[in-house]
Amino acid sequence: MPDADADADTDTGSDSEVDSDYESGRSVLRRLRDHIGAVGLAYLGVCAVLLVWALAVTIGDSSDESMAGVIPLLATAPASLVLLVLPDSTVMPVVMPVIAIALGAAVNTAIIGWCTRTLRRGGRPD
Repeated sequence: MPDADADADTDTGSDSEVDSDYESGRSVLRRLRDHIGAVGLAYLGVCAVLLVWALAVTIGDSSDESMAGVIPLLATAPASLVLLVLPDSTVMPVVMPVIAIALGAAVNTAIIGWCTRTLRRGGRPD
């Protein structure tokens, strides 16, 4: 009969290695849903659709008076409103709003994921 100490000596994998192997076998969408929840994933999708829509409308508008960029900016507020305090630069009209919207969506999605996990857990401790 094998010795229990011999079995313990042959186990070289740690819990973090097992977790990373388990994580690597799952799809990116599944891992995102586990970390930020379905609500956070839906919010991230809506923000991406709004950003693509605003860019398409702005590019298609020849009068340079499109206010379509305001919608995704407000959808990702308050973190995206950092755009208002940044100094003007040559890349400001194109790149900075996209970065601000992406940053705002990421921050808000992280908060939504935290709230979802907390509400799902209920009164149980970690």
